[in-house]
Amino acid sequence: MEDRALIQLITRRIVERIEDEPPCSGCALRSCRADLRACDAAIRQEKIPIGVSARHVHVTQKDLEALYGQGYELSIHAPLYQPDAFAAKETLTVVGRRMRSIEGVRILGPVREYSQVELAQTDAIRLGLHPPIRDSGDLEDSEPISLIGPAGSVFLKEGAICATRHIHMNPETASSLSVHSTSRLKVRVPGERALILENIRPKISSSYVLQMHLDTDDSNAAGLRGGEAVELLQD
Repeated sequence: MEDRALIQLITRRIVERIEDEPPCSGCALRSCRADLRACDAAIRQEKIPIGVSARHVHVTQKDLEALYGQGYELSIHAPLYQPDAFAAKETLTVVGRRMRSIEGVRILGPVREYSQVELAQTDAIRLGLHPPIRDSGDLEDSEPISLIGPAGSVFLKEGAICATRHIHMNPETASSLSVHSTSRLKVRVPGERALILENIRPKISSSYVLQMHLDTDDSNAAGLRGGEAVELLQD
């Protein structure tokens, strides 16, 4: 085989391998190639990358089976930036007060020990709800909401929240930034719609990689699509 033909063959196979890699779909408004993730570039700049979270649902295995059928397992639509987390192919209709609903709300996997719906405030208004701003899993006195799947429905007496602004990080990163679980953080968002975001909670675990999560209301206010680099401000 001539050198030029060999180079073309190798190039084609590399491109095919890249195209076969699943993209990171950790943001509501963008996806990244597996080999060219915007959040990785932000971390190389020693900044905090932004992940934009659209409305989504977490479910227990029991509730998943009530919604999709006995023995059902989630299937992966696309991986998220956090290790082992993924956007599932499965979606639900969520129903608030006075039968107001939003269709096609994606489940995020894997299954959890609790079921909840995370909404932006604009989603909540559409559903006629007034959910509290909470950490994931803190569901006491949260808003009731119904989930409808192809095989059945589930009513959550306490289940709808607006997620707190938060930053995922591992213990080593937290230590290097002098951040503790009780810290409340502040970041500066650059750009045309620059602003400072406060009351951000750290989520520290050895399974996490550095990324700040905002809902679509906060991200739209700051003109963010996901993957942007923001600066942690020290008091």
